[in-house]
Amino acid sequence: MGAVVADDGPSGVKAPDGGWGWAVLFGCFIITGFSYAFPKAVSVFFKELIREFGIGYSDTAWISSILLAMLYGTGPLCSVCVNRFGCRPVMLVGGLFASMGMVIASFCTSIIQIYLTAGVITGLGLALNFQPSLIMLNRYFDKRRPLANGLSAAGSPVFLCALSPLGQILQHEYGWRGGFLILGGMLLNCCVCGALMRPLEPPKKSEATKEPAEKKVKKKLLDFSVFKDGGFVIYTLAASIMVLGLFVPPVFVVSYAKDLGYQDTKAAFLLTILGFIDIFARPICGMVAGLKWVRPRCVYLFSFAMIFNGFTDLMGSMSVDYGGLVVFCIFFGISYGMVGALQFEVLMAIVGTQKFSSAIGLVLLAEAMAVLIGPPSAGK
Repeated sequence: MGAVVADDGPSGVKAPDGGWGWAVLFGCFIITGFSYAFPKAVSVFFKELIREFGIGYSDTAWISSILLAMLYGTGPLCSVCVNRFGCRPVMLVGGLFASMGMVIASFCTSIIQIYLTAGVITGLGLALNFQPSLIMLNRYFDKRRPLANGLSAAGSPVFLCALSPLGQILQHEYGWRGGFLILGGMLLNCCVCGALMRPLEPPKKSEATKEPAEKKVKKKLLDFSVFKDGGFVIYTLAASIMVLGLFVPPVFVVSYAKDLGYQDTKAAFLLTILGFIDIFARPICGMVAGLKWVRPRCVYLFSFAMIFNGFTDLMGSMSVDYGGLVVFCIFFGISYGMVGALQFEVLMAIVGTQKFSSAIGLVLLAEAMAVLIGPPSAGK
């Protein structure tokens, strides 16, 4: 994920395409990494949760599903908060929520309590960081925006490579409770990233038009006219169906490898392989999509990525040994990175820049239900 989010920003302000924008990019890289890698990396704790609470894989999968559903379903809420309070305050509060959820979860005595803390509270905190960080990135970059978004999107696989083995180590050394507590402390870095989001100040001559411009943005957040566009409706339906299965392999591949009898460390390494391939797939695909002769045809490249991803899942379901799972993770990482790099670029091509901020919130809201029921259904 982690492509562009259109936001008009202060009237009359030109994107610097550098300078402090690189600090904003660094913060967005970390936020994107936590937002999308965290729900998958937390799956390394599922085995201990199953043993302690006497539950099944489907029950533990709800943790990742709730995290992702909060990230998706609260998109419109995040947009309203940003327009009311600004990106930096929203991200600082979000960082506190994300950390608090994991810290409280380390003291939970039932799986339901973990759903509410590690799922709902942490998920809300990550959501309050993710969308504002992309809005700020969009404000600081214009000509270099494809490069900036490609680099920020790489945060997801980079953090997946790091958090998965780290979670395994924390579980081995401190148990799942100690691991949750330490991860909660790490999420406080979201507050540091929020502090980097210095707002661009408009020139004095635009002060008179500042308030009308802000009101215009607020109206776009509630612009349901995008549903009159047949292309947007088709895209929303297709994307919702796609995400039913898109996050299933990253959530369950570790548990599946453990069930086949492989060591915990060896099983967790599969997520590292997937993430390592994804690191290169996202920026490379983003650069290819930015080529002059490819960009007008991005929808076809995105269609290929979706078909490729589905075909990879079908072939991966036939894997019965570790070698087969490694090959599956390599090809899934390529297709997963392609989908993540292209989906929002295609959405912008369909609805245009002016309506994109409304369209992205509505699409994420539509996908939230599919994200919520996808992994638990597969676990069942």
